[in-house]
Amino acid sequence: MQPDRADLKHQAEVERANEGLLPSLGLFTTIMIVVGGVIGSGIFRKPGVMAAQVGSPELLLAVWLLGGVITLFGALTNAEIASMIPETGGQYVYFDRIYGPFAAYLYGWAVFAVIQTGSIAAVAYVFAEYATQFVALPRITGPVAATAIHLPLIGDIAPLQEIGVKGLAAVLIAALTAVNYVGVRLGGVVQNIFTIAKVGAMLLLAGAVLGLDRVGQMANLRMDSAVIHPQGWALWGAMAAALQGAFWAYDGWNKITYISGEVKHPQRDIPRSLIVGMLIVTALYLLMNLAYAFVLPIDAMAQSKLVAADVAEKCFSGGGRWIAVAVMISTLGAANAIILASARVYFSMARRNVFPQFLGVAHPRFHTPAASLVVQGLWSILLLFSGTFDTLTDTLIFVSWVFYAAGAYGIFVLRRKEPETPRPYRVPGYPFIPWVFILFAILFLALTVQNDLAAYQAARAAGKPAMINSAFGVVLVLVGAPIYFYYRRKSRAAETLFL
Repeated sequence: MQPDRADLKHQAEVERANEGLLPSLGLFTTIMIVVGGVIGSGIFRKPGVMAAQVGSPELLLAVWLLGGVITLFGALTNAEIASMIPETGGQYVYFDRIYGPFAAYLYGWAVFAVIQTGSIAAVAYVFAEYATQFVALPRITGPVAATAIHLPLIGDIAPLQEIGVKGLAAVLIAALTAVNYVGVRLGGVVQNIFTIAKVGAMLLLAGAVLGLDRVGQMANLRMDSAVIHPQGWALWGAMAAALQGAFWAYDGWNKITYISGEVKHPQRDIPRSLIVGMLIVTALYLLMNLAYAFVLPIDAMAQSKLVAADVAEKCFSGGGRWIAVAVMISTLGAANAIILASARVYFSMARRNVFPQFLGVAHPRFHTPAASLVVQGLWSILLLFSGTFDTLTDTLIFVSWVFYAAGAYGIFVLRRKEPETPRPYRVPGYPFIPWVFILFAILFLALTVQNDLAAYQAARAAGKPAMINSAFGVVLVLVGAPIYFYYRRKSRAAETLFL
């Protein structure tokens, strides 16, 4: 059977999208990119905050399990679309096919403006935080450090807070950008090394904790907080806030779709890597939180800024520093995965004439989206100075989940619009799994906005700088709309001139 004209046109589009890139990544590396891109700082930094929100070890474990199941539902849904459209650019390309060029552009712009560049900044920020256990970083104190820039309807930005941490994080971003500039194969090797190291460190800690009865007790797994008892709507709000932390720890599962053009067998390996990778991550997170709760009562966990370090100190002398090294390795791997994958989105946008054309040029020697990598690195460094770690993560998670919900709904659109298109992988439990993910995402977003407003009002009443993180994210996304219309008008003018 001969391919029809539509099939030939689509094949030509795929070849153009991937032109200049080398398909050099196998299944093991793609799984490592999923696992390494997801496991960063969240599992080490967020459990204490989440414990303070829910006040119960059972609820804490339930939140981590729920976050993993919902994220897996999203990955299963996304995997079907990924198997249909094996193009570099991932969800940007999917949105173009599902909803049209403007929706695709808004997603791609959001990836650049906040989602992935904010992730790079946040993960590098945590690396630098833990480096302070080994080296003293410069700090600005007094009124100068508290200098804030007020943005109407958004809140306050404090660029000079923790200037030494932000400076080291900027150096890390620049270094990893350079690694990925010189080749995707080198970036993949770096990813494999860091992912294996971080998973090994997590298993070693969990094994040490659960294998030493003297450092913990089963009663801690059942003992609720003596002071934290959210009830009614407050309990729902606490669960939503805790889920925000869990979703930050689980975020990044979709980055592998951005580099489909550099995977040897994308239609087979992208779905496999998403499913296997998320099952590994969920199991590791549950194991780590079980170890934390086994050693620390929930109130002690709620007061800890770094639960993993406190747990490790109880196991052996110098455990806190050992965990600091593990966190630094973990964040290095996560930052590398985000940098490696995300630049391919802007590369794809430029190839479709909705972003500056120089971003769509592959390096002639290294076969990488070199210009996109550099611009991504520069903007990530600027985002570092917009606020704190929690500001960055809360902002990018809200924006990410808007697009996650829209992307999951796309499976229904594509099954209606393109029923005959080959689907090497189909989501199990259709339509139940996609709908559960979509409805949960909507509920989560609504509760997040409610929590953001309440937190903003409380901070302002206390006279502290505050930001409505969800509003900040929405504004960053909408600011990109005029750029799209500029490039569309420019493209139309060029087509008219050519005719």
